[in-house]
Amino acid sequence: MLSRIQRILKHRWLDRATTQRAIPPDMVRRLGQRVAASEQRHSGEVRIYVEAGLPLSYLWRKATTRQITRQRALTMFGKLRVWDTAHNNGVLIYLLLAERSIELVADRGLNNVVEPKVWQAMVLRMRGAFRQGQFEDGLTTALEEVSALLVQHFPLQPGETNPNELPDAPVLN
Repeated sequence: MLSRIQRILKHRWLDRATTQRAIPPDMVRRLGQRVAASEQRHSGEVRIYVEAGLPLSYLWRKATTRQITRQRALTMFGKLRVWDTAHNNGVLIYLLLAERSIELVADRGLNNVVEPKVWQAMVLRMRGAFRQGQFEDGLTTALEEVSALLVQHFPLQPGETNPNELPDAPVLN
């Protein structure tokens, strides 16, 4: 019980202003441009979602912080409609500032051709940047690695363009 109360206090202490300090408007613009550039090379869609802390409804759950963070990432994957792309190859890059934690959620089209250990290795490489507060570097690395997988498995054919089914700008909460 005490650990849940501590977790609640940690997450409630942070708010949208925390997210905006960590990811200022100029970084949001640069990340959006990087997503747009990435999507010119493959048929996938990439979304970035950053939030300071989890909603209270998640924090009361009897689960590990890792499990709760994954549940939240899956929820946001659905709410942002990342699952709703023509080739089922959308990817959500989710960052939770309170835990300096990242989740990568890929739709079935990409997830079926990428082994879980590849996703896990990507998260491990990015974790160091986030723990040091280097959010732009970590998110850029995540985007580059996700893009490389999408280019490998879902490249655009000559003359083909990506219809940009989802917004490119990161979502901050």
